[in-house]
Amino acid sequence: MKNVLDYISCSHSPFHAVLQVKEALLEEGFIELDESKRFELVPGGKYFLTRNGSSILAFVYPNEDTYGYHIAATHNDSPTFVLKPKPVIVSGDVTKLNVEPYGGAILYSWFDRPLSFAGRVYAKVGEEIICHYVDLDEDALVIPSLAIHQNREVNSSFAPNPAIDMVPLWLDETYEGDFDAYLAKKFGIGGTVLSHDLNLYVREEPRMVGGNQDLVLSPRLDDLACAFSSLLGFLEASKKPSKHIPVFVSFDNEEVGSLTQQGADSDFLVRTLQRIESALGHDADGQGMAFANSILISADNAHANHPNHPEKADPTTHVRLNGGIVIKHDAAQHYATNAETSAYVKSLCESLGDPYQEFNNKSDARSGSTLGNISNAQISLKCADVGIAQLAMHSAVELCGYHDIFKMEALLQAHFEG
Repeated sequence: MKNVLDYISCSHSPFHAVLQVKEALLEEGFIELDESKRFELVPGGKYFLTRNGSSILAFVYPNEDTYGYHIAATHNDSPTFVLKPKPVIVSGDVTKLNVEPYGGAILYSWFDRPLSFAGRVYAKVGEEIICHYVDLDEDALVIPSLAIHQNREVNSSFAPNPAIDMVPLWLDETYEGDFDAYLAKKFGIGGTVLSHDLNLYVREEPRMVGGNQDLVLSPRLDDLACAFSSLLGFLEASKKPSKHIPVFVSFDNEEVGSLTQQGADSDFLVRTLQRIESALGHDADGQGMAFANSILISADNAHANHPNHPEKADPTTHVRLNGGIVIKHDAAQHYATNAETSAYVKSLCESLGDPYQEFNNKSDARSGSTLGNISNAQISLKCADVGIAQLAMHSAVELCGYHDIFKMEALLQAHFEG
């Protein structure tokens, strides 16, 4: 469990989440590929590639004929606030940083917490543009609440305004508004700072809570808990041959719709599979057969029944923390699970001796979207949407079950080994 908590603790931005995955893959002998160059693949080789530094895909090239792909897709972004290009606001003797919301965060959960920022910075040295991954790793910012004496509606009808209420106080005022100079000095960046992709993160450390210490309280559980358990299952499965090609992929930008170069609605997955098919010598007919024999498990956290709000749950849905993998259903196809793929997941769980749970939204509520059908917009595969049950989804700090993380690892390992 320490590895899981350490991974989440260090993944303060999607870029840092990918760096953590890259490090784990390299330690296991995986070789990094470059999308802009020809793939040189050898039988039994283990490979990975990244896009935008914030999405990552890994696979094992087969030694012999295979029957398609067994894929698990996760995402590594979380609701947060993104720093604007010129973020410094000087108001009297106070310095703030201008931010905008990323994804559907529970805004009030970000008040009165120590905050920092992480991401990447581009700088020009001579004629070369260099990317620097940075993490301030300090209690440098805070979004202060307005006192109840000045906001009597705070406990009844207060709706935070992102442009006013969610602007963080910056605790470093030494650069007189020149944020680029601050970045260069703070992180030892040479040359001229040109641009940055930086997001806030809460300084809360992941921890075990509950009477039996069997719950995980942590930022970014959605979806880093699934991303890391998927990675662990993939690494174990990669140590033995499989009848299918195992593929691990973790996308960026799920929280804002996936419509980016590196999102689930991009060609990142399908292009990579097509290049593998080409290396295998498969023509269009062979590629079609391979995809028809493939299955994708989309692993993104699921809602547990809230103990204080049973009225929010569907009357036949009983999802609890540490109750096992959650299989997600939705008639409007915001989740891709159907009877065939649900049966597949249930069969895997039963073979492991693990329980499973099933989730539907109430019929008068719309479900959230996730990776399954978004990925299928680019490549049509059999797909099931599953997740780890959690509470406080999209809060600055979320809650899930300790045991469910390992059940997800076991499920996806069995899927990869299929």
